[in-house]
Amino acid sequence: YATNFIFTGLAVAIAFHTALFNIGGEGQAYIGGLGVGLMLLAFDQHLPFAMLLPLAILTAALFGAAWAAIPAYLQAYRGSHIVITTIMFNFIASALMVYLMVNVLIKPGQMSPQSRDFAEVGHVPFMHEAFAWFGIEITRTPLNLTVVWAVICCIGLWLYIWRTRWGYQLRAVGHNERAAVYAGVDPRKVIVISMCISGGLAGMVGLNEIMGVHHKLLLNFTAGYGFTGIAVSLMGRNHPFGIVLASLLFGVLYQGGAELAFEIPTITRETIVMIQGLVILFSGALAYMSTPVISRIYNRIMDALERPAEAPAGTGG
Repeated sequence: YATNFIFTGLAVAIAFHTALFNIGGEGQAYIGGLGVGLMLLAFDQHLPFAMLLPLAILTAALFGAAWAAIPAYLQAYRGSHIVITTIMFNFIASALMVYLMVNVLIKPGQMSPQSRDFAEVGHVPFMHEAFAWFGIEITRTPLNLTVVWAVICCIGLWLYIWRTRWGYQLRAVGHNERAAVYAGVDPRKVIVISMCISGGLAGMVGLNEIMGVHHKLLLNFTAGYGFTGIAVSLMGRNHPFGIVLASLLFGVLYQGGAELAFEIPTITRETIVMIQGLVILFSGALAYMSTPVISRIYNRIMDALERPAEAPAGTGG
């Protein structure tokens, strides 16, 4: 769960820094997974894992970016609102996936809309398998090596936004578009680039789910990750480090809710959602509740440290 939330949270964050509200992470993740599935269906019988993995990363990014590029163009050059277009593209992506899975990509001879299983060479190793290479035994879970790529994406996005010229232009457009134009920045170009990066990051959910967990192409593998990424990004203050922490929190809530419902059947799904909502409320919405007290304590400490020491008594010239 946390791996997917990192990808969608980063996707929302970079759009936020450009003053864009990308609600299309769900559709972009869906199309990114479609790209990964098509690539594996075409090449998993012919290429080794060392070639399939880079191709899967590239395909997920390209398909997700392409799906985000259309709303970005409409926003930058036609004035269409990014919220409306990205929401609509979620529905288009869903309808497209249903058509392809039911009529084109379904495994022959079966009723459920799923593709054939990918060859084993097209599977991202699970973490318990990776640890077993070094003789370490851990619990079997769906967590796979895609989480390493998620961490790399966090570092790369931080460097891009705060350590490059393009990131500076992106933040300039987000803070004040008119001032950015006065400084020689083309906001339309920045908007398109930002949304393409956002869509590419959201598309990485398909890498984790299709190549790392399910090992086949199927419907509804996104499971709301794109929408949850909005809350993850906001709780993480649109910073990669904060997004990692928020993703871990949401992952714990999702997994804990599933295990609670399994262990105690009398606890309904609605109760679990209420508990999750209360945790998010107190950890996110009330985050600034203690800020005034902490600020006063900090200011007093700094005043005490900066106050000049009084001259010792009894000293003469």
